[in-house]
Amino acid sequence: MNELESQLKSLIISQYGSLKRFTETIDMPWTTLDSILKRGIANSNITNVLKITRELDIDAEKLVDGEILPSHEEPHTLAAHFDGDEYTDDELEEIRQFAEFVKNKRK
Repeated sequence: MNELESQLKSLIISQYGSLKRFTETIDMPWTTLDSILKRGIANSNITNVLKITRELDIDAEKLVDGEILPSHEEPHTLAAHFDGDEYTDDELEEIRQFAEFVKNKRK
């Protein structure tokens, strides 16, 4: 078993407790997963790779390239909290208008 497949196996066990429980969750025969882990992800059927990556929420392309990464970026949150007298009422209104302008650019 290669390092990548070993890491994948560890990830599955840490999240599901066992390979068997994971295969039951993704409706895949245990022997198929065992074969994938022994042969290597890159040599596997795309449908099986997608079942694995979707359930684990990891990026399928990165996995085939040898990396285990989340399938999406974590959202970045920018929160603005104004306490006290930092801004005048006019400045706060201008900030609200600018925020609305930025939101409208999405459309």
